[in-house]
Amino acid sequence: MQQAFPFVDRVRYEGPATRNPFAFRHYDADAVVAGRPMRDHLRFAACYWHTMRNGLGDPFGMPTAAMPWDDGTDSEGNCLRRVDAFVEFLEKCGIDRFCFHDRDVAPELGTLRESNAMLDRVAAHLKARADAAGKRLLWGTACLFAHPRYMAGAATSPDVRVFAHACAQVKHAMEVTHRLGGEGYVFWGGREGYSSLLNRDMARDLRHLARMLQMAVDWKAELGFKGTLYVEPKPREPSVHQYDFDAATVLGFLREHGLFGKVTLNIETNHATLAAHDMEHELRVAAAAGALGSIDANMGTPNCGWDTDQYPTDYSLATRVMEVVLSTGGFTTGGLNFDAKRRRESWSPEDLFHGHIASMDAFAFGLKAAAALRADGRLADALRRRYAAWDGELGQRIERGEASFAELERLVADERVGSPASGMQERLEDTWNAVVWDARTAR
Repeated sequence: MQQAFPFVDRVRYEGPATRNPFAFRHYDADAVVAGRPMRDHLRFAACYWHTMRNGLGDPFGMPTAAMPWDDGTDSEGNCLRRVDAFVEFLEKCGIDRFCFHDRDVAPELGTLRESNAMLDRVAAHLKARADAAGKRLLWGTACLFAHPRYMAGAATSPDVRVFAHACAQVKHAMEVTHRLGGEGYVFWGGREGYSSLLNRDMARDLRHLARMLQMAVDWKAELGFKGTLYVEPKPREPSVHQYDFDAATVLGFLREHGLFGKVTLNIETNHATLAAHDMEHELRVAAAAGALGSIDANMGTPNCGWDTDQYPTDYSLATRVMEVVLSTGGFTTGGLNFDAKRRRESWSPEDLFHGHIASMDAFAFGLKAAAALRADGRLADALRRRYAAWDGELGQRIERGEASFAELERLVADERVGSPASGMQERLEDTWNAVVWDARTAR
């Protein structure tokens, strides 16, 4: 079998001093951090759509990517070659898991029956190749946004036949995910929103979206699928407003429609940016609800209102992400999926490796730094001290719901309450820097 990436044998850990662009400086898969090997903490996954299918076009220019293994057709032979190239990439990059949309793996054909049959054949080849290489499916999903039928949404389409087609497509995508041993299934509502409220019934749209998710929950049980169902929040683009705006919005929606606990969250960094949040905010919202399931690891450009899906090479961002992940006890069925693409001018196959290597090193650094912050303990101690008053008798009675307005009024009516303790933000930021950066640069 001809190699798709003959320029590299395998990316290996060589340590911080290496100058080899095809080596890891921080990611040592079997090195133990906070009691577990790095690979088990990070659970890296590569996405099929950006890695294999993104030609790097944009609204203003044609594709630029060189993909010599791909002849540009939707033939079955070409689909199988893409699978071979993808598994070779996973093996050489040392990535244990992958994610896909159904239409990444096999094309949309004339009818759903024809599309499903093609997907089944290619998925069988993907399973055989992935199993032989020891690669696992983190999660699968259905592409319910690219075809013109989904121009006004899928689950939220005003056309019931479109809704029915979307449900049928999800049903089969869940079957394929189950067949491949997937650990989860994601709903990403790329067009589940509106461009104008003049022609949309928001309340009805939301009920229809909830109905699809409940049917997916029911089908999961009937299928015997043990994986986790995720919703991935995104505020806008391409729609003006999308119903799964951010983590808090999705959590409220799940609670309102009786889906909380049946469906959890897959959080993406660039979507947090588009919602005017930072990633740590979105992760902590999900974690506080016990609903942080998985992460799409990328980053955007804060001053750009577009989902740029850049590789997450920012060490500080990766550290803050891993702080939250460690605080929850770590991933179970989820992981870090690199939903990221090369810049349009980074067109060579080598750049696929450079993007993933840089991101894997960033998160390996972030894991080590987050573990060091937790072991250092000063930030956690400062947080405990700031909330210490709540740990007393009064605070505990309020939190248990045993206090009333009238009682609290009696307690404070004659008090002169001064300023609370200083938040010491600057001191804590300096402590964070000292643990994350100073200790490492001094080595």
